[in-house]
Amino acid sequence: MCGVGGRTIAEAQQRLSYREFLSWTRYRAKRGTLNLGMRVERGSALLATLYTNSHKKGGGFKIYDFMQHDKEPAITLEQAMDAWK
Repeated sequence: MCGVGGRTIAEAQQRLSYREFLSWTRYRAKRGTLNLGMRVERGSALLATLYTNSHKKGGGFKIYDFMQHDKEPAITLEQAMDAWK
């Protein structure tokens, strides 16, 4: 949720109810990120990951290996939701 509406996580916690946060989480789980450029990059990275893992022995590449502007999250969504409560 970081960056939604130009807010920091601390501001979002103050301004969003937990119920509204869950609504945004469901929306993003269904539709993906709200940034069009990141959506295109993620789609390209997914294709690159699938192609590379199917053609290299051992595979083991993650989608984040091919995403130039996104890093693998330090915590999972479930951990973040537990911390939000």
